[in-house]
Amino acid sequence: MKINTTKTEQSKINLFIMQTAIEQSASAVVITNAQGSIEYVNPKFIELSGYSAEELIGHNPKILQAGNTSAQQYKAMWQALLETGEWQGELKNKKKNGEIYWAHECISVVKNERGEITNFLAVEEDITQRKQVESALIESEQRFTQMAEMTGEWLWEQDAKGYYIYSSSAVNTILGISPEMILGKHYSELLTVEDKSTLQVNSTLNKPFYALCNHYLHKNGQRVITESTGLPITNNEGQLIKWRGVDRDITAKKHYHDALIESEKRTRLIIESALNAIVIMDADGIVNDWNHHAETMFGWSKQQAVGQQLEQLIIPQRLQNAHKQGLNHYLTSGEGPILNKLIEQTAVRRDGSEFPVELSVSPLKVGNSYIFSGFIHDISERKQTEQQIRQAQINLAYRQSEMNIARRIQSSLLPSAAIKTDDFEIEGFCLPADQVGGDYFDYFFSDQDNLDIVMADVSGHSIGPALFMVETRSTIRTQANWPTKPAETLTILNNFLYQDLDTADYFITLFYLQYNSKNKQLSFANAGHPPPLLLKQGELQCEQLDADGLIIGVRKNVSFEEKSFIMDTGDLILLYTDGLTEAENPAGEFFGIPAVCNILLQHAQHSPKFIIEIIIKQLKQFCQSNSFKDDVTLMIFKRT
Repeated sequence: MKINTTKTEQSKINLFIMQTAIEQSASAVVITNAQGSIEYVNPKFIELSGYSAEELIGHNPKILQAGNTSAQQYKAMWQALLETGEWQGELKNKKKNGEIYWAHECISVVKNERGEITNFLAVEEDITQRKQVESALIESEQRFTQMAEMTGEWLWEQDAKGYYIYSSSAVNTILGISPEMILGKHYSELLTVEDKSTLQVNSTLNKPFYALCNHYLHKNGQRVITESTGLPITNNEGQLIKWRGVDRDITAKKHYHDALIESEKRTRLIIESALNAIVIMDADGIVNDWNHHAETMFGWSKQQAVGQQLEQLIIPQRLQNAHKQGLNHYLTSGEGPILNKLIEQTAVRRDGSEFPVELSVSPLKVGNSYIFSGFIHDISERKQTEQQIRQAQINLAYRQSEMNIARRIQSSLLPSAAIKTDDFEIEGFCLPADQVGGDYFDYFFSDQDNLDIVMADVSGHSIGPALFMVETRSTIRTQANWPTKPAETLTILNNFLYQDLDTADYFITLFYLQYNSKNKQLSFANAGHPPPLLLKQGELQCEQLDADGLIIGVRKNVSFEEKSFIMDTGDLILLYTDGLTEAENPAGEFFGIPAVCNILLQHAQHSPKFIIEIIIKQLKQFCQSNSFKDDVTLMIFKRT
């Protein structure tokens, strides 16, 4: 059944419907003034936050902050509001009882005709539990309740010059003064400045007058607005004898009327400024109202949309029957699968493109029929973000799988046990980082007299460096079958790995030593690796072992410098990767070589295993952590 209404009546109905829709919205709505103080919260916001309206109004929304949102995000929010007039994002908020909840917020700026910011409108969705709510949109402000009955009418008489000669007792109720006190006063003494000149003109016309908004000053200083009617009393010659009139107190009525008009203006302004589409349709599915964002979202102007079937404008053809059946089912049973609930749906634009939306539809009974209000939010960006998150989770799973493989490869390449003879003792240790690197150490007998020692670091993380560790180890172990010196071994290794490293954009730093147990000579060569630390027996400081040589994989046919010296009993050498010396504490300070040398000086008399344990223990204490960003690998060779 349709209701015949005039255009003016329909406009008022639409405004009332929109305000009622806001009050019944499934979304939480809060409105602040330009200074950030809360002026209005809807019931859903009160339900969501746990605060009462009295506890929120007049306060800054900061009371809801959970303290987990960065200052940069708030800065970006305000910058977007000032530059574009709107902002969308997710914030972590806190309820009155301390419970944390995530909210998706749409904040928009409301401006007056001069372009000045008067309010901020925030529409908040609880996305912690995706709780479906019962309302589509609530009124932006509660309409003022009906004022009490008028307190009475003030009857009066004035002489020809405007001085009171009679006043009824109602003046006491209206202006707070007794009739006796008003007699003899000129009427202008009771008026506000803005009304004095107007009534002075009227009083000289000797004609009946009617003033809708006459402004008086109450005894307590407040302004009183009256509806005033005056009649001139004249003699037979037409001369004015006196005025007789009545004032009705319409202060409350006027305030209510003005507030109602302002409320309707603000409601329309808020609805038109909303970041969501708001659609009003009747029981037959005919669009009655269509806000600006609906125009932007669907491509139809308000003029084009009003009077059209809603399903033909925004619902894909395959879903139109379900829409019609849903409306008919509600009209016959009072129930509906999408009414008063927040659901995800597919919508269609004027150009035929489909996109995902979140919507809630609320019914409002008008007479014997229904009108339905829809609150529609485009969630295309959110869906895209969710897809990106899912893809990132898949990529992370692949990455973690690669890391696990790399860790197994790394651990399988390291020597399984220390070597201890009557002449020397050697032991190594690798503490893997959260992200596997390319650290590698090895020691083995290339023949019965020579012990080969290797410390290397492949650039990068993940399975790639781990595979290059395998190739490096295989090449070194194969080369050990032929009698070669450290420098020669590095040259062969560089030429063998250069093509693979250059193609994969990796490089290797490597330090190679060879100890001859017969003549006690230690020979070494370096390919860009941090120099090992040598502590001679009886010395009070460490020295670095270094030799010229480029990083492996940078250039082909590189020559490496080789050096050698005789090791005495008690001499020890510490080989390490930069994960040891460059480990940082919370203040950003490096562990550094001096700290390592100090440990060697204090514990040089102990075994390599004991010294390594002390280094790792003090490193963890320094960094205040048991894990590190880079692998920490070290090896100690000691003459006994």
